[in-house]
Amino acid sequence: MITITEQTLNVMNRHLHAFMAKQGVAAIVDDYDEHAVLHAPDCVYRGVDEIRRFFEAFLGNLPEQALALFRMRTLEAHGEVGYIVWSVGELIPLGTDTFVIKDGKIAQQTYAAHIGNR
Repeated sequence: MITITEQTLNVMNRHLHAFMAKQGVAAIVDDYDEHAVLHAPDCVYRGVDEIRRFFEAFLGNLPEQALALFRMRTLEAHGEVGYIVWSVGELIPLGTDTFVIKDGKIAQQTYAAHIGNR
């Protein structure tokens, strides 16, 4: 039987793979519960439709070389809570996300990133 921590890691890895493999916004938001909440520095996004709009804007603003520069610095989970720290070279020297996974879906997420000079 899979543990809650393993389930959390599985969802996080699937979510990150969808992003890194350029599977598109539909694949990325497929990991979210329909009532999920994403807390970002500029806004709180509620529900899959608002979260989809967040990712459309986020991906639309990423420079072309961003994925090649992406580095995962920390990826860990404890129970339903997962945490990542990442960077995209000097473009985004520090990014962090916290996930709360319930029943195999992202229920809550926090996101923050320090955007460097472009």
